[in-house]
Amino acid sequence: MESQKIINIAVIAHVDAGKSTLVDAFFAQSGVFRENQEIIDCVMDSNDIERERGITIYSKNCSVMYKDIKINIVDTPGHADFSSEVERIIKTVDTVILLVDSSEGPMPQTRFVLQKSLELGLHPILLINKIDKKDQRAKEVVDMVLGLFMELNATDDQLDFPILYGVAKEGIVKREMEDDSQDLVPLFETILSHAKVYPDYNNQPLQMQVSTLAYDDYIGRLGIGRIFKGTLKEGQVVTVCKSNGAIVKGKIAQIFVYKGLLRTPVQEAFSGDIVVVSGIADISIGETICYENKPKPMETIKIEEPTLSMNFLVNKSPFVGRSGKYVTSRHLKARLEKELEVNVGLKVEALDTTDGFKVSGRGELHLSILLENMRREGYEIAVSKPEVIMYHKEGALKEPVERVIISVPEAHSGAVISKLNIRKGIMISMSADGGYARIEYLVPTRGLLGYRSDFINDTRGEGTLVRRFEAFEAFKGEIPQRTNGVLISQEGGEAMAYSLVNFSERAILFIHPGTKVYEGMVIGMNSRGDDMTVNPCKNKKMTNMRAAGSDDSLRLPPPIIFTLEEALEFINDDELVEVTPDDIRLRKKHLTELERRRNPRIIKD
Repeated sequence: MESQKIINIAVIAHVDAGKSTLVDAFFAQSGVFRENQEIIDCVMDSNDIERERGITIYSKNCSVMYKDIKINIVDTPGHADFSSEVERIIKTVDTVILLVDSSEGPMPQTRFVLQKSLELGLHPILLINKIDKKDQRAKEVVDMVLGLFMELNATDDQLDFPILYGVAKEGIVKREMEDDSQDLVPLFETILSHAKVYPDYNNQPLQMQVSTLAYDDYIGRLGIGRIFKGTLKEGQVVTVCKSNGAIVKGKIAQIFVYKGLLRTPVQEAFSGDIVVVSGIADISIGETICYENKPKPMETIKIEEPTLSMNFLVNKSPFVGRSGKYVTSRHLKARLEKELEVNVGLKVEALDTTDGFKVSGRGELHLSILLENMRREGYEIAVSKPEVIMYHKEGALKEPVERVIISVPEAHSGAVISKLNIRKGIMISMSADGGYARIEYLVPTRGLLGYRSDFINDTRGEGTLVRRFEAFEAFKGEIPQRTNGVLISQEGGEAMAYSLVNFSERAILFIHPGTKVYEGMVIGMNSRGDDMTVNPCKNKKMTNMRAAGSDDSLRLPPPIIFTLEEALEFINDDELVEVTPDDIRLRKKHLTELERRRNPRIIKD
């Protein structure tokens, strides 16, 4: 093996700005794929849920060759809930390509990822993407980004950033809007001139910091990170500087580097490269691998604190075990411990009881993706209402506040503003363009729990809402939550259309006729504030008499079928979401009516 010229870059942006599409174009124009190879869109989004939802959840590494230089590329998530993925990898790169949509302009997550880059002293490259849009306003967006740089206290050197324009899905980047470039050469050349090749530190003492973890069923835990100084060899005995200050010995079993999309084993890796190492069973994020007896720890990677928690409980419903393979607390504990090895934005604490754990993360989507993965693996779990994590700082109670940017038809803006004001939101700005209002708010995270369904209804599905954690601020006081009661099944069995028709006049149903139900299961939302216990299994008495017209086919409005996120937003404190491989059900914590009378629901005004 010989040392290569290396540049590491990260592609950062708000969700749906075209990061994964740009990485596809890098591959297509650098010879990574064979001529006869089948090529799929967003090839880096390899996880099933990523493909289904069209978002990047996990940061991933790959590499391309341009001229004689190896360019390691990190594709990062754009959603704020996965910002812990972004925080770690920014430290391993030489520059970032900041992608901004030519019509949307900078969004909340754009601000977050750019701020992290500037704090580490990186000099970003700005790429205005999707300039083929009819409503593109590229020149105006450049000015908006410049304003954002200044707000974030960028240095003079950082303010002198290169500006490129492109259409990532067609693999085109231009230096000026009028250029006739048909490939990515302007971007490759800008990377080479702007970032410079990583210096040769091969002869200096080893420093490799682990920024990401992975797990392989055959070789165990893997540490992924950049070799900042020195070289690393297969079978080498090393010193590991732990996050708590401890220094332990370890041995490198295997080393992998990225060639295209593949992890390729090598016997030796050099400074500047991003590598994957195995053999150190307890390696963790932020720890430094050094030469034996020559510890030189690097500054640890700080991950922001979780903002939301929920209880993961053993499923104790009457339907337990019907579709899942893993239903005990032992299974749940083992799965969460395994997740902690690779998901550093997560925090798991045991509850006082033996049947569950308090799991904390960066948002509803962060935790719901974990739940979705678990149900697909065969786990059955009962989940409580999400709770915002508050902190006592300087003698005062602090709670997380989020920046929310809303684009909504002007006709519906009044309803949105009214609801957010009730939820203790503070308007920052409002502007109108082309019949749409763009509204920016600061809202407590508590106020946004359960708001998305209201937002969709108030805007008739035409509005977009983007949110991002902003800061911890003083407690904002009580915030009204869902005031509607629910319909609760009185007994177990099969739901009958005859009964459901009667309920549909005073409630919104969550189930179809024929759905299996059990006592205590939530089957609909009441139009009033109190809960109502009903019997959905009651059928019409069979007689040989038929009244004219009354026995015609029963007409039921379509029920609401919740996604996992919608179910978590809907439930109240005395309810649970039952998550199984084949269904998502709502239920009361106390299944029998007697237990619920002993533990009444408190309706908050």
